[in-house]
Amino acid sequence: MTSANFSVNAALSQPKSQQKVVVGMSGGVDSSVAAWLLKQQGYEVVGLFMKNWEDDDDDQYCSSRQDWLDVVSVADLIGIDVEAVNFAAEYRERVFADFLREYAAGRTPNPDVLCNAEIKFKAFLDHAMSLGADLIATGHYARTQTSNGQVQLLKALDASKDQSYFLHRLTQAQLSHVLFPLGELQKSAVRTIAAEIGLPNATKKDSTGICFIGERPFREFLNRYLPRTPGLICSTDGKVLGEHMGLAFFTLGQRKGIGIGGSQDGSGDAWYVARKEMASNTLFIAQGHDHPWLFSRDLVAMEASWVAGSAPSGPNTFTAKTRYRQVDSACSMLTHGDKFDLHFTENQWAVTPGQSAVLYAGEVCLGGGIITAAMSQ
Repeated sequence: MTSANFSVNAALSQPKSQQKVVVGMSGGVDSSVAAWLLKQQGYEVVGLFMKNWEDDDDDQYCSSRQDWLDVVSVADLIGIDVEAVNFAAEYRERVFADFLREYAAGRTPNPDVLCNAEIKFKAFLDHAMSLGADLIATGHYARTQTSNGQVQLLKALDASKDQSYFLHRLTQAQLSHVLFPLGELQKSAVRTIAAEIGLPNATKKDSTGICFIGERPFREFLNRYLPRTPGLICSTDGKVLGEHMGLAFFTLGQRKGIGIGGSQDGSGDAWYVARKEMASNTLFIAQGHDHPWLFSRDLVAMEASWVAGSAPSGPNTFTAKTRYRQVDSACSMLTHGDKFDLHFTENQWAVTPGQSAVLYAGEVCLGGGIITAAMSQ
């Protein structure tokens, strides 16, 4: 028996529930399987498709029309009602405006983190409650459990797909109304389930673009909204190597697209973005993946958000990641108001202001904050 078959049979054998669950459906395979699983468990399931981006809606990169058709096809197959709601104004005000401000300030934001907190689990949750929902559900790979009267956010069992990093800003009020049907499943099992039940989008590729905006050439996209501010590109020893189009278009650790070809010292090592100096509008690049300027053990983060509602008091040593898909690394934390400092026991590569530092105690996601500074070696 395959893991997928086991999951299907387990879903069918669970107790029935008459609770109404509104599922956020994107047209992708994950949210589609999540809706199917909940329907099999006996929930009253309603699908909700969120349209949150209207700029250049007719160009080649926006797939919202096809996504909506996929949602309708899936809903028809599994036998649920579905509706569409437009949160474009909320997305532009709560997420995209902040996204542009951060890039203009030289930082590299993670729109998925803010999008989850402000749209998928706030605007969506409020709308679902207005429809009479008891719970909402999404296709995220994460889990929850209740401990001592609090809802804990846990990593998914599939470590390669775990999305707790993107969900770390969710509150107790939000998590208490959320189901993550895929948290116990491997991604391969989800694909197998989709194929076995004949979902029309069973082989559809996963989206990897900007949250709700889609997949498009990123620098070209940013250039529509941010002005070019050319400046110097310098090596770590101050040698001028070229000119950049604007610090907003580069991120720490970036290797491709710098525009500096060839070797300056004969080593043949690749160049990496190592520092952005806003005052002088200078981009510093370092040669070699292991250049000291690319490593740090300490960082400062602000806008702290804790799943439990307050900063964790212990243990004194946690693990953290400073970007998605990074392996957790041991660290200690010092909190002061809505800010915190992290000290890692091992060097961290390309810690990037604007990204999130997310803390864990084992498999429990505690929360995190936005990185404002990292101290290089």
